[in-house]
Amino acid sequence: MKKFGLIGEKLGHTFSPIIHREILKHINVSGEYGILEFERSCVSNIVDILKNRNYNGANVTIPYKTDIMQYLDEISYEAKKIGAINTIHFLENKTIGYNTDYFGFGMLLNYYNIDIKNKSALILGTGGASRAVTQYLEDNYIKSIQFASTNVESSKNKYAGYNIHSYEKLNELEKTDIVINCTPVGMFKDKDNTPISKENLYKFDVAVDLIYNPLETTFLRQAREQGLKTANGLYMLVAQAVKSQEIWNNTTIDNEIIDNINYLLLQELKNE
Repeated sequence: MKKFGLIGEKLGHTFSPIIHREILKHINVSGEYGILEFERSCVSNIVDILKNRNYNGANVTIPYKTDIMQYLDEISYEAKKIGAINTIHFLENKTIGYNTDYFGFGMLLNYYNIDIKNKSALILGTGGASRAVTQYLEDNYIKSIQFASTNVESSKNKYAGYNIHSYEKLNELEKTDIVINCTPVGMFKDKDNTPISKENLYKFDVAVDLIYNPLETTFLRQAREQGLKTANGLYMLVAQAVKSQEIWNNTTIDNEIIDNINYLLLQELKNE
């Protein structure tokens, strides 16, 4: 039986085990997927611990997406450009880090038929979640990217050469095609809040939120009410997990499986 898991510090409620168990069932692979919580003081030992426990693969979430990279033998092309990983493949003689969030975001855009070529985008937030999104947009012919940040000066160091706006000055922003929320504002514990005022939403045609719980955040509801096309982050969550399993099992998984698992989670979230 193959062994997989999610590496993090405090994982709490996560859909990852459910998603991966469904994927393994669909592709007829005998495996288990569990939660792997580690204190920050253990970061230098995590890879060796999992090697010794004969793990085949692991996903990585905050706060270890960048810290764990130095302990791997290789970093994939897209993860190197992004500067963060979320997937580790344990091979017999080496460990390789990947960033499947990159592919998951692209599959989300395809699923919702969101065209980014020669478009303009505003990304809300400059934290870890924005890295893969930014790189995917840059690699797929976006015309321009701007950011909104709660700390403009600090963000200028992370994203040198980009326009960084404070949220207070978004009313000065010109018409932009797509707005993408890469912040945690609006998650289930904070569901009444929104990262951007509804008065500014008229400037956009499409609103994407990487949050998937709740399915429709206040941000997306207000965008929908103003006539914007909207997309939440659930499909990205499932797609990045499927990409991880493709890497670990050296296989190609049909998009229909992503659709099926996405539907399963949709029903579960609607019933919560």
